Amino acid sequence: MPAAVRYLGIDPGLRFTGWGVIEQSGSALRHIADGTIASTSSLSLAERLVEIEAGLQAVLAAHDPAHVAVEQAFVARDASAALKLGQARGIALLVPSRAGLPVAEYAPNHIKKAVVGAGHADKAQIRLMVGMLLPGARMKSEHAADALAIAICHAHSGAGNDRLAAALQKAGA
Repeated sequence: MPAAVRYLGIDPGLRFTGWGVIEQSGSALRHIADGTIASTSSLSLAERLVEIEAGLQAVLAAHDPAHVAVEQAFVARDASAALKLGQARGIALLVPSRAGLPVAEYAPNHIKKAVVGAGHADKAQIRLMVGMLLPGARMKSEHAADALAIAICHAHSGAGNDRLAAALQKAGA
């Protein structure tokens, strides 16, 4: 049986950053943990980003993932909110990268299509499908469910591409 590989999915946000850790062994997926990092709204933007950074560092230390995937930003109606989301995404990309982990990014529609089969699935459909793919998972929030979906998406698509690229490089192609 192949060695189990851990994946961390991150759903970045300034108010709530969801995270989810899964393990893949062969084609089997197993829920490890999930949660939400909530920043304190009364703090300055810089202090809130530090809270997100500390929370993600704690997740990495506790769960030791081999691969990380982060949801790409989508265009928001409010420019100020889009900028704040971008800053939270920067922390979500920086923390695992600084830890030496490979970080992939996926568009929301790609994640939905990979997990639900439809690129325009709603939050309830995502949560239902994540629950079916990870029996026994009790997601603590919609942000955690989204993060688990991101991890599942990467386990199904991105990590296989990483292994193929490594094998081709090793073979000298």
